[in-house]
Amino acid sequence: MNHIRNFCIIAHIDHGKSTLADRLLEFTKTIQVTEGQMLDDMDLERERGITIKSHAIQMEYDYGKADNTRAEAGKYILNLIDTPGHVDFSYEVSRSIAACEGALLVVDATQGVQAQTISNLYMAIDNDLEIIPVINKIDMPSAMPDEVEDEIVELLGCKREEIIRASGKTGEGVQQILDAVVERIPHPEGDETAPLQALIFDSVFNSFRGIIAYFKVLNGTIRQGDKVKFFNTGMEYVADEVGVLKMDMVPRKELRTGDVGYIISGIKDSKEVKVGDTITHVQRPCDAAIEGFQEVKPMVFAGVYPIDPTDYENLRASLEKLQLNDASLTFTPESSVALGFGFRCGFLGLLHMEIVQERLDREFNMDVITTVPNVSYMCYDKQGGEKEVHNPSGLPDQTLIDHIEEPYIKASIITTTDFIGPIMTLCLDKRGELIDQQFVSGNRVEIHFYLPLGEIVIDFYDKLKSISKGYASFDYYIDSFRPSKLVKLDILLNGEPVDALSTLTHQDNAVTFGRRMCEKLKELIPRQQFDIAIQAAIGAKIIARETIKQVRKDVTAKCYGGDVSRKRKLLEKQKRGKKRMKQIGNVEVPQKAFLAVLKLD
Repeated sequence: MNHIRNFCIIAHIDHGKSTLADRLLEFTKTIQVTEGQMLDDMDLERERGITIKSHAIQMEYDYGKADNTRAEAGKYILNLIDTPGHVDFSYEVSRSIAACEGALLVVDATQGVQAQTISNLYMAIDNDLEIIPVINKIDMPSAMPDEVEDEIVELLGCKREEIIRASGKTGEGVQQILDAVVERIPHPEGDETAPLQALIFDSVFNSFRGIIAYFKVLNGTIRQGDKVKFFNTGMEYVADEVGVLKMDMVPRKELRTGDVGYIISGIKDSKEVKVGDTITHVQRPCDAAIEGFQEVKPMVFAGVYPIDPTDYENLRASLEKLQLNDASLTFTPESSVALGFGFRCGFLGLLHMEIVQERLDREFNMDVITTVPNVSYMCYDKQGGEKEVHNPSGLPDQTLIDHIEEPYIKASIITTTDFIGPIMTLCLDKRGELIDQQFVSGNRVEIHFYLPLGEIVIDFYDKLKSISKGYASFDYYIDSFRPSKLVKLDILLNGEPVDALSTLTHQDNAVTFGRRMCEKLKELIPRQQFDIAIQAAIGAKIIARETIKQVRKDVTAKCYGGDVSRKRKLLEKQKRGKKRMKQIGNVEVPQKAFLAVLKLD
């Protein structure tokens, strides 16, 4: 156990975590690196150049004893977890941190400390991890290692000589990093003779072997063929195979305290494996489950519906398999008059939502429609009861509502002083409220805002990036619920409400949003043989209206000359027919109308 080190790499997005991991794997001769970012094994990760999943891998390092170090010379087993940097995948980072004793904090020498760097660092400090600061990309012409070193010293309060300068591209500083991991990160603590306690920190679905759970042994030993039990679900299994994670899975006879590995026990049902659960023996169980990590809190909700209604069960199975691999995805069944049966899914952000949609398409061949994203609100009625509302159709009648509260976030934006003006304007336009601003170092400033979550879920991040030319970094966490003037905006077609098009919006934006919605639908809904009235309404009050004119046949064409009463008689007959048609006719809303509403912003 003294020769095991478990550590993860944390950093802001695009600071070179995966490239540095490649160099570590190459230096320890774990694998032959044939292309960039070997641990990013998903096509989607390669295409976008981002890490979506955290990846665990085991390395062996021959440590030669240097002078006055705490560690003894010999072979060390290093379990590395490479984590994502984007704020939408921070749950992956928190799970990786729970399985480690130390972390490499990687900072880009050209960009310095950014919002997600600070956020991930605090997460690691809360878990009492040993932090090793690394400045990456020092080979770049625009690198500023001395300034970045100042920022790190200010942030961590460490000594300058503790900061390692490295380059994931050239491999410079890799040996110092590995030595520092052995010397500074403590070995796992635990008792090999105690009852088995292992923490599940991830799982994947394999169509041949069932569900594979990744775990870290905190106490005891697990052997192949042992009868094990999952503590929280109470299910019992036989450990058909246990082993360690290299580029592929490598079977082992046993895993001891401090080891990180996988277990295959022929589990078929995804509900039986919960990330954060504890594995123990059936014969000699442990007394209590390991304190796992917090339950994930979705930030954005959207309805996901199959394009073909007969695919509903397939979509459920696909979401369950995806949830194993992405524990931050939550879903519950819901139905809509316009779209049929589907699921209300909770995501950590818009990028997460986009990635889930892509993965459903690529990995499970599921074509889905995603409704307009929104957040959850607390609705209080006049009797004092409260209800959590995820979509507008769940809102009680306007006359019964006392008030609605919406979630507010505390946002931290780090940028250079050149962009303070436009960023302030953007946040204030989104009903934001400035808390304070602090200079981090040089010309970099950190601004804190309170913002309504509903205002930032659609396009805030994109706008922030474009006005700051990509230099602003953004991080946030839920702060509190506050009363707000929210109204339910209904869209009526010939007096009939269309539930999939209704939205919750702020009172000040309702009229302009309703008007734009009506204009857009007028372009998209095909003409019928009767007038179609498109109306936007708040409760019983109509705030906007457009009319799609009917398609008319000229019934008087055959009357040339003669008495005018003949023409009037034909027109009256047509008028009665149109009136009857309007009563029994229904309006088909085309699919692209739902999608166009999403793109209104």
